[in-house]
Amino acid sequence: MQEKRSAPVRSDAQRNRERILEVALAELTRSADVPLSAIAKKAGVGQATFYRNFPNRESLVFEIFRHEMQQVADSAAHLVATRPPDEALREWMDHLARFAMAKAGLADAIRQAASAPGGPAKPGHEPLTSAADMLLRAGERAGAIRPGVSADDFILAIAGLWLIDPRGDWQPRATWLLDLVMDGLRAGAPG
Repeated sequence: MQEKRSAPVRSDAQRNRERILEVALAELTRSADVPLSAIAKKAGVGQATFYRNFPNRESLVFEIFRHEMQQVADSAAHLVATRPPDEALREWMDHLARFAMAKAGLADAIRQAASAPGGPAKPGHEPLTSAADMLLRAGERAGAIRPGVSADDFILAIAGLWLIDPRGDWQPRATWLLDLVMDGLRAGAPG
């Protein structure tokens, strides 16, 4: 049996999908109950285009979550290639904080999507865990981060991000928390 190859995505189709995700992130952050037709209209796409990309609310919500998470994870490789490892990790933590605040804004939509019977499964956090591990190992090799910190330890240490209210002035609080974690990661580093 011959393997079926998927056709490359046309650039206009990719732009439509990205525009839908961008509008949906903003709209669903404001209200988990926004009609999908309103998202399609604001994104400037027809209903058929919208539903071809996202057959239901759950698939849209989880794709936003996955897409945003993957962007944060993907930024780690660029940062570690262009900055000293400890600076790369600290800057990546800022990217992660922005993701956490966006996710908090989407919390109601994610809860609704996760509770839908027979809906798609919520994406796992593996991309973020892998990115954190890559950054931690680079910092460890450079002597800038204390040895032996696992990605799971790191995620637990920054879990306070998800407790910060995203509707307020969250940035100073997140910066303070992440600087505190970074100081702890540097303590005991051989360099």
